[in-house]
Amino acid sequence: MTEEITPSGRLDAEAFLELVREFDLRHRRLAFRLLGDRDRMDDVLQEAYARAFRALPRFRGGAAAETWLYRIVYNACLDDLRRSGSRKEVSLDEWRERGASLDVEQRLDLESALAALPVELRAVALLVDADELSYDEAAEVLGIPAGTVASRLSRARDALRGALE
Repeated sequence: MTEEITPSGRLDAEAFLELVREFDLRHRRLAFRLLGDRDRMDDVLQEAYARAFRALPRFRGGAAAETWLYRIVYNACLDDLRRSGSRKEVSLDEWRERGASLDVEQRLDLESALAALPVELRAVALLVDADELSYDEAAEVLGIPAGTVASRLSRARDALRGALE
């Protein structure tokens, strides 16, 4: 994406809409896998995009715009999880696994294993393994050091591997 940054270093409204369009599917995938409910996902994304739009005047270009927006989406998901105090299992019918080569039984196993991970491990696994963010990008989204991303990813992969054996 070519971000349109104004001379003051700000992201303009048109570029913001393009950013949302370009990354909406990834945001939906992350939010759905964290929240486990399509209606909650829609509500949280609407809230996150509204927050981000209101924050546009404060965006200074210190971070990549896509990482900045990812972080707002992630934080909105965490806020919703804290408010609800619950976590739902994600149904296979609604979860779109990137690896189309998996059979139904493998997908069910992976779905259950992923849903069973604590949210901080699940988020790292989704951002790095599913959305292919670098450790540094994931660290910026999650607000943690890159080394913590690496250790959480290792723990998440170990837990998934153990659950799938």
